[in-house]
Amino acid sequence: MTTQVTELFNNIWQHYLEVTPSAKKVHQLLGSGNDVINDHVAYRTFNLEKVNLDKLAAHLLALGYKECGEYHFKAKKLYAKHFEHSDSTMPKVFISELLVEQLSEQAQAIIHKLVDSVDENIVDKYDFLYSGKPWDITFADYQTLLAESEYAAWLSAWGYRANHFTVSINHLENFDCINTVNNTIKTNGFALNSAGGEVKGDQSVMLEQSSTLADKALVEFADKAVEIPSCFYEFAKRYPTNNGELYTGFVAASADKIFESTDAVK
Repeated sequence: MTTQVTELFNNIWQHYLEVTPSAKKVHQLLGSGNDVINDHVAYRTFNLEKVNLDKLAAHLLALGYKECGEYHFKAKKLYAKHFEHSDSTMPKVFISELLVEQLSEQAQAIIHKLVDSVDENIVDKYDFLYSGKPWDITFADYQTLLAESEYAAWLSAWGYRANHFTVSINHLENFDCINTVNNTIKTNGFALNSAGGEVKGDQSVMLEQSSTLADKALVEFADKAVEIPSCFYEFAKRYPTNNGELYTGFVAASADKIFESTDAVK
């Protein structure tokens, strides 16, 4: 089972690197040439029956993952869950879904049209979590979604791929402080997401997080190719709970700001 999990995340990682070349450089920088442990991988989807959170999660549950927490993001109209594997070196997975019914009628119509266009069994395919965009969308429809929900626009353009991977600072050999990681990232020319401060969270909530701003990559829309924000790389430092074990959950207030790593720079 662990071999299958490793193979899945190797494929997800390669697909992510195709549109996030900076991640490879950052990975080498922090790992000093060695591999790094991924704290978690994140996914986005719509809460429509055909592609909802539970459909994505089924791929993980089949590989020994268990549901471990749920989160609400009222302002961004999102609901999320996170999943953990019994082997703690395997990445946690954070899946969020957009509450489509809370968007404008215009945005809802675009999203329903996208999801209606794909095969009923598309989510069952073994490679779904690294299959990319399963629908066609015009650049105008993308822009309509972007004006209302960056999350919806990103998902419409990129589809099913890791939105980000996350370096576990706790497992790095040469770093143990998130500020040192951030300074190293910036010194080497990478921009950090400063929404809510460069470091989200602190020791009191047992989790500190930071992230790069998303790379830009070319998307083939139905009518033209345009360069837009793709994916980003996150960094997480976890602190022990009262029982001495590292906290494994997520902090909604921090995650809320991490979502903004894919925002187009205004």
